[in-house]
Amino acid sequence: MKMSFLFTFLMFLGTYAFGQSPIGTWKTIDDETGKEKSYVEIYEKDGKLYGKVAKILTKGKEDSKCDKCSGALKGKPINGMVILNGLKKDGNEWTGGKIIDPNSGKEYKASLKLNGKDKLDVRGYVGISLVGRTQTWHKVK
Repeated sequence: MKMSFLFTFLMFLGTYAFGQSPIGTWKTIDDETGKEKSYVEIYEKDGKLYGKVAKILTKGKEDSKCDKCSGALKGKPINGMVILNGLKKDGNEWTGGKIIDPNSGKEYKASLKLNGKDKLDVRGYVGISLVGRTQTWHKVK
């Protein structure tokens, strides 16, 4: 009986510790104003993570287009745009992908790391991870 309880407890603990994932909807915060900016839905496809803008929260910008983007994204609606691409699990992080800043149209290398159960640190950088910035996104319940 004790062994059965111990086994069940360890399985629960292992699932909890290693089962955390950034999949879900996250609220972004504007770096300059500190105000809520958008919801980004992170999902998995073919073993990689992607994130699309699910809702723009800034009044008057709900129908904004990515005028500064290049290529196929130029002039496309930001709402519904995939801004995180191709991140793979690497230990306790997700790396190897790209993130697009729809405001500037620039693309950066990206990494994600959970910060507790309700926060996600999203890092965009050029070249090496030391040259970049991190935003903390908040889980939408």
